[in-house]
Amino acid sequence: MFIAPRVADAKDWIKGETGDWEIILGLEVHAQVASSSKLFSGAATEYGSAPNTQVSLVDAGMPGMLPVVNKFCIEQAVKTGLGLNAQINLFSRFDRKNYFYVDLPQGYQISQFEHPIVGEGEIEIVPIDADGKVGEQIVVGIERLHLEQDAGKSIHDLSPDETYVDLNRSGVALMEIVSKPDMRSPDEASAYVEKLRSIVRALGTCDGDMEKGNLRADVNVSVRRPGGELGTRCEIKNVNSMRFIRQAINYEARRQIKILEAGGEVDQETRLFDSAKGETRTMRSKEDAHDYRYFPDPDLLPIKIEQSFVDKIKADLPELPDMRKARFMEQYSLSEYDARLLTSEKRVSGFYETLAKGRDAKIAANWMLGDFFGSLNKAGLELENSPVDASALGGLLDRIADKTISGKIAKQVFEKMFDGEGSADEIIERDGLKQVTDMGAIEKIVDEVIAANADQAAKVAENPRLIGFFVGQVMKASGGKANPQAVNEILKAKLGG
Repeated sequence: MFIAPRVADAKDWIKGETGDWEIILGLEVHAQVASSSKLFSGAATEYGSAPNTQVSLVDAGMPGMLPVVNKFCIEQAVKTGLGLNAQINLFSRFDRKNYFYVDLPQGYQISQFEHPIVGEGEIEIVPIDADGKVGEQIVVGIERLHLEQDAGKSIHDLSPDETYVDLNRSGVALMEIVSKPDMRSPDEASAYVEKLRSIVRALGTCDGDMEKGNLRADVNVSVRRPGGELGTRCEIKNVNSMRFIRQAINYEARRQIKILEAGGEVDQETRLFDSAKGETRTMRSKEDAHDYRYFPDPDLLPIKIEQSFVDKIKADLPELPDMRKARFMEQYSLSEYDARLLTSEKRVSGFYETLAKGRDAKIAANWMLGDFFGSLNKAGLELENSPVDASALGGLLDRIADKTISGKIAKQVFEKMFDGEGSADEIIERDGLKQVTDMGAIEKIVDEVIAANADQAAKVAENPRLIGFFVGQVMKASGGKANPQAVNEILKAKLGG
């Protein structure tokens, strides 16, 4: 029996009635290839088209129709393999995976079994728990990446008595990325899918939109005593959000533990996750490879590619998240945590670099990760739909830098910008928010505050912390417009705090 080498930290063990248990996780992630046509036909792949309007005779499984390999999909698979630090196989082959389902018109799926286009690789992940605590970096092994065609879609909710079939998705190119059983917690599994998504998005090989089903995960879950032999695994099909991945793993692991502790055996099977109930349920007994009766597809020649083909793709690879994170840490002097958040998505990185250009990089990061993302999350908006772009936010940071406004006033200005009231300069001018920097005017306010609080002023020498009280009173009297640095300097000169 194979023993998975890595033992989870004790904090990730699940306590059962008879002792501790460890979760063993492997994922099969299906990433839809970013291609305008299907894997073996010229039919379109546009999302949201009317049912059965993007179906060629090949996709419909009509007799006598022969598949033709889409070269661009081969390139996208190779590019993804390189992004996963994986072995690119110069020889690969398509096979027929035989099974019957109503949305599989051919009665088989064209996939890759013994000879995938991409072999072993690895990626690094950093899990983050529900409280935002960052875990240790771990390496997850990639077993393989193979190309296959997607099936159609069965629609059950149009009628209580009938099932409808939409074949628009039939034949769409998928990359199935199979991990090794190297993950030990729901947080690690979620971090793994996040990392995969950031890689394929950076490469442009998949848009990673989980809501559309363009990236979805089959989660293999088993449990064992810490460090013991692997248990029987169950596969949870087509989980399409990070939150659902975590929920499905938690439920399934506890279900298996309950069975084992009662003296039963876990059946190897395929299960579905019911997000409304937060539980998994049986879909079908799990087939082994021989159940699919794999054999080489007789209509397709093996794929043989030259090393020069791989080298050319490798030479044109864009900057990947890990490389970008290292550059951000060096170029902008950011912490590992901030750099990782700002490089998780290419669009986020681009926004930050525009914002930080010619400005204080740390302040730019703080504003973007704080008020800016906070407002987007509260409004339920994606970055591309933000009412404040990088140039506009940069204009606000410029007014802080030249001391036109204070940081506190800047937050008020930003809220108005986010509500569509104009640029930072327009709002500052309209609402009279310019910071008071005239030392004489500030000194007058300071004198008035000291006079109104003479008893407190007499105690500052004995208790210097009271200076904070006076700073607050002066800022309040000035409507928040007084320059805080000037206020502190004047107060210390007059009170000796």
